[in-house]
Amino acid sequence: MASLSLSLPTKPSTVSNRLHSKTPKAPITQSLPSSSQSQFYGLKFFTAVSFNTPSATFRKFSIFAKGMTPPSFTLKDQEGRSVSLSKFKGKPVVVYFYPADETPGCTKQACAFRDSYEKFKKAGAEVLGISGDSTESHKTFAKKYRLPYTLLSDEGNKVRKEWGVPSDLFGTLPGRETYVLDKNGVVQLVYNNQFQPEKHIDETLKLLQSLK
Repeated sequence: MASLSLSLPTKPSTVSNRLHSKTPKAPITQSLPSSSQSQFYGLKFFTAVSFNTPSATFRKFSIFAKGMTPPSFTLKDQEGRSVSLSKFKGKPVVVYFYPADETPGCTKQACAFRDSYEKFKKAGAEVLGISGDSTESHKTFAKKYRLPYTLLSDEGNKVRKEWGVPSDLFGTLPGRETYVLDKNGVVQLVYNNQFQPEKHIDETLKLLQSLK
């Protein structure tokens, strides 16, 4: 008579159990090299920047929306003169925050505003560009690219913070955001697009034409 043998599964080893047990994962820390130029439009790194991916906090949206009135400010322009936002009350104002002078995306955006500047003037609007660069940097930038409008120096990014301009890349890349204020200083458009800088001009002109 043939014999029947059964092979019973063996109990997993203690080592196997440990390998399959859930263990907490340490947060991933990423580091950006010192003194390097980012490939992203608008970011210069002068010192090493590290950020903790899981715990990084950053806003994706501005704290100001259509129908709201952002706070006024007074900043130095490229000639070192004090310029107040309240000075332009009574006419539409385009306020665009950009990361930095002389970066690829910011240069494209600045030149696109320059090339359409007559259209903004025809709409009766003022154009104000704001970044954390110094007045000297703005003066060089404006002269190099023949920019006919005002650039304001927000060193320390105080106004950027007050206006709640959101950052990109876990807070390492200053946001590129444009506001259109009507003649009463009320927001009519908030447009945020980091990697298509020239679209800011199309969107703002479209809105300004609708305000007529």
